[in-house]
Amino acid sequence: MNYKFWQKKKDANKKKKTKTREWVDAIVFAVIAATIIRVFFIEAYTIPSGSMERSLLIGDFLFVSKVNYGARIPMTPVAFPFAHHTMPLTTSTKAYWDGVQWKYRRLPGLSDVKRNDVVVFNFPEGDTVAVENQVPSYYDLVRQYGRASVHSQFTITSRPVDKRENFIKRCIGIAGDVISMKNGIANVNGKDEPLKSTGMMPYRLEFKTMDFNYSALDEFKLDLGNTPAVATNTYVVNISPEMADELRALDFVKSVNMDAAPASEIETGGLFPHDPNRVWNRDNFGPIKIPAKGWTVKIDSNTMPLYYRAIRTYEGNKVEQKGKDWYINDKIATSYTFKMNYYWMMGDNRHNSADSRYWGFVPEDHIVGKALFIWMSWDSEASFLHKIRWSRLLKGIH
Repeated sequence: MNYKFWQKKKDANKKKKTKTREWVDAIVFAVIAATIIRVFFIEAYTIPSGSMERSLLIGDFLFVSKVNYGARIPMTPVAFPFAHHTMPLTTSTKAYWDGVQWKYRRLPGLSDVKRNDVVVFNFPEGDTVAVENQVPSYYDLVRQYGRASVHSQFTITSRPVDKRENFIKRCIGIAGDVISMKNGIANVNGKDEPLKSTGMMPYRLEFKTMDFNYSALDEFKLDLGNTPAVATNTYVVNISPEMADELRALDFVKSVNMDAAPASEIETGGLFPHDPNRVWNRDNFGPIKIPAKGWTVKIDSNTMPLYYRAIRTYEGNKVEQKGKDWYINDKIATSYTFKMNYYWMMGDNRHNSADSRYWGFVPEDHIVGKALFIWMSWDSEASFLHKIRWSRLLKGIH
């Protein structure tokens, strides 16, 4: 005798799913699962430019961990799956709806951002139509609109933080550090931090004679045939410190010296903080103290060029100057205490990198994750059989 006869009746009333319904359920589950993994655990990225050479090459595909620093809760939660800021196959159709915006929050992570970590972050300048695709600095606004118009009510068209372009750089300084650079060598808290063997800088390469077998330079990939000489038997080449040491050992090489910009050379093109009173360039700048959460800075004509954008744009305050006095949220201010931690990011290919030297600090709410390893590397310029860089597969990122 079956004592569970009611279950038979219940099972009999169940309708079998159609093939279409099964496929729909499977696709929905896969999309949800993949989105959760992508947002909270790990995500794939590709390297489009040479700003991190030779640490990362154009065509490297890498995995970035969201767990290491703690996954960032989406600030723009309504978005098309697997798209960043624009819909696939389009250049202007938004892949998100900014009608719902959540405040910045982050899950607990395994560690904080550390010096020399390779970090993915959202471009801190944002995407704006106001001043040549850059959110303007204090000095940009003064030049264009006059001092009285420089405050937080200036309208800027910008994407939400988590929908801005993704950049990848090396973290040179963390919150609270004092950073500077002299003759192309970064200095953090009074200690020089030379480039690692994979970093690139221009070097002045002088040969004893040009009568040598050029194939001896093949491993260095120096295209001297298309590189104009800057002096007799002398070329400027972009190489790593390790490559410079190897070149010095060659018997036909006279000298190899870093070709850093002189300290007196004024940088053109908008070096941070765009202050005419600071004669800095990409190889000589600072010192600059990186803001830390809870750190209080004195506000005056010397510090405001450095911290104006962080106070106004990243931390959401109304900032304006009246005479010699500064006002924050309509109250006269002689100091300011920061609400977030900030970081200083630079590319390993130092003379081919748009980084913190040009747009300043990276706020903690812009941090996406830590680069872990390369899972594929594709050389588009190589022959068919050599397009995959096999030696880079599954290579850790340091």
